[in-house]
Amino acid sequence: MPEVTEPYQPGTPCWIDVVAPDQAAALDFYAQVFGWEGRPGPPETGGYALCTLRGKPVAGIMSAEAMGDQPPPPPVWTSYFSTSDADATLQAVTRNGGTVFTPAVEVMNLGRMLVAADPTGAVFGVWEPRDFPGAGLVNEPGALIWNELNTTDPEAAAAFYQAALGLVAAPMEGAEDYFSLSVEGRPVGGMRPLGEGAPPDAGSHWLVYFAVADTDGTVAKVNSAGGTVCREPFDMVAGRMAVVQDPQGAAFALIAPEPMTA
Repeated sequence: MPEVTEPYQPGTPCWIDVVAPDQAAALDFYAQVFGWEGRPGPPETGGYALCTLRGKPVAGIMSAEAMGDQPPPPPVWTSYFSTSDADATLQAVTRNGGTVFTPAVEVMNLGRMLVAADPTGAVFGVWEPRDFPGAGLVNEPGALIWNELNTTDPEAAAAFYQAALGLVAAPMEGAEDYFSLSVEGRPVGGMRPLGEGAPPDAGSHWLVYFAVADTDGTVAKVNSAGGTVCREPFDMVAGRMAVVQDPQGAAFALIAPEPMTA
């Protein structure tokens, strides 16, 4: 079901957010493209904007100004994985060759989070929920539907994510050089080798996919709102997809998924 009513199983992507140089402009862009509603939050949250769709939380947008004296990260959508114990996950990350950028910190009464990178350089987040479990709406137009790791070393990445987050990689049937990432047998994400056509400066990274009803129509909205198209709409095994960037450079994928068959 699109509405999430049960806690996320540890290892499952549960939240996404982006640090934007211009938070107001980012909020306006995603409102135009996906119909999200959001506004800067209170000072105690650093103005973090919780974006909603149909009244359910779907993503976060943070102002780069909230980073203070710290250099802000590039505008990139970060995938967060649920955990029952952030401290134990942090230890597993470092024990298996990962790098921790933000140690496990309290986010009021909402939960605890950390930000790290796998041994191939892909950045990701970890979320230990308390009052806030994560996205309340997924797998429908305007909401997150898939999280994909593009990596320079699939073998090393697979070993890391299984040890650190319990994600099990396996070749995906019908998709050459593509791997599913599963939690207890249920696919929750994907992994692929970083392609030869990737930009020269592109390193390992997680890419978020948003479901749409009409890929071509949504690409037109992206263009109209000032975004750019990295890969024009094309048909593939899971549906019709495209890869785009918002006006500040954060990339994401769009997909109109093929209907599920019984």
